[in-house]
Amino acid sequence: MYKLVILFKPLADWDEFEAAWPQFLHLVEKLPGLRREATSRIDKTLYGEVQYAQIHELFFDSQKDAERALGSPEGQAAGKLLQRITSGQIGLFFADHKEDDLENIRRFRKDRFESE
Repeated sequence: MYKLVILFKPLADWDEFEAAWPQFLHLVEKLPGLRREATSRIDKTLYGEVQYAQIHELFFDSQKDAERALGSPEGQAAGKLLQRITSGQIGLFFADHKEDDLENIRRFRKDRFESE
């Protein structure tokens, strides 16, 4: 999988952001090739100087699919709205996403340690 990650810095006007957030989600959920999305509100920073308040992740099958989605009319509209409601206080990046389930991880650990 491939994902677009949006990091939100703390905003001066969270009310405007919250009012427009459903409109942003509505646009994003129409992106071609979108497989799933996730939003995380950050409660506490454990380490690091850069402070973030929220993370939003958009998952696609490939980088090509993600780039195509961002270039779509919905992607362009979502990007413009996002810039307006955050005053540019965001970071965006693409990431090659790997994921494993706990059952498989435990099986790997068990097999590895039993043979030593």
